[in-house]
Amino acid sequence: MGLVLTVTAGLIVWVVLWALGAKGFDAFMFATAIIVAGASIKILSGYLPGRRS
Repeated sequence: MGLVLTVTAGLIVWVVLWALGAKGFDAFMFATAIIVAGASIKILSGYLPGRRS
């Protein structure tokens, strides 16, 4: 569920930045960085001590 919220937030940031006048590609790269960070945290959280997911 957290990854879905991260992707949604990233896409919202992309649309808002694009609407505010940022270049489309720059806004997309910022949103992609947010999504990749969220996915990395989701993947790496399984390797923390005490987690069995």
